[in-house]
Amino acid sequence: MIEFEHVSKRYPERGDALKDLTFRLEAGEMAFLTGHSGAGKSTLLKLIGLLERPSRGSVRVGDDDLARLPRRRIPAHRRRIGMVFQDHRLLAERSVFDNVALPLVTAGMTRDDIGKRVRAALDQVGLLKLERALPLTLSSGEQQRVGIARAVVGRPEVILADEPTGNLDPELSQEIFRLFERFHQLGVSLLIATHDLDLIQSLGHRTLVLKQGRLVADAIPRPAAPEPGPESDPAPAP
Repeated sequence: MIEFEHVSKRYPERGDALKDLTFRLEAGEMAFLTGHSGAGKSTLLKLIGLLERPSRGSVRVGDDDLARLPRRRIPAHRRRIGMVFQDHRLLAERSVFDNVALPLVTAGMTRDDIGKRVRAALDQVGLLKLERALPLTLSSGEQQRVGIARAVVGRPEVILADEPTGNLDPELSQEIFRLFERFHQLGVSLLIATHDLDLIQSLGHRTLVLKQGRLVADAIPRPAAPEPGPESDPAPAP
């Protein structure tokens, strides 16, 4: 569960990024976050991941009020969350395996457990055969799948994705969103920031719309009606 109650975020140099947001996502729910560039999407995700703290209001993830979470518990909170970024943020000099393993190494897991978890995550995104490859030898779509594997390797409760298909063509974008759908079916909560309105429309999940830092819409989009074909044309008048 993710819950915002009257949340605002102000930066001294540029004013309010978010203004009085209130909404709730249930555990296991998949939702989209959209809006114009600068609407506050990335800031909202950073508040959930505790990369930022709100200026006002309350952000809760599960039973935790993030405003009151002690500093010593922040690493454990972040391990509950998988982050996917538009620019992949992969280490160019490390192999695919090593990039995906980083969260587990940081968490102090054993080498055997790391190997099992990393290979399972790579298998989920279809990259097991490329575990020894370097990121720069991969396509953009493959690099993004490495980023997704790294986000899910710790078996998070929540996946946050910030414009995960912004640099991909429509076919690769569909492939990435099919992966997100698979994790949703496994019970993972997902909140995905994207400008891709056609993709949002086609998938039909709940969509939160931000405008100048305010939540202006919260609804499930209706699938677009199919265009009428010759068989649906009205019969000519006699």
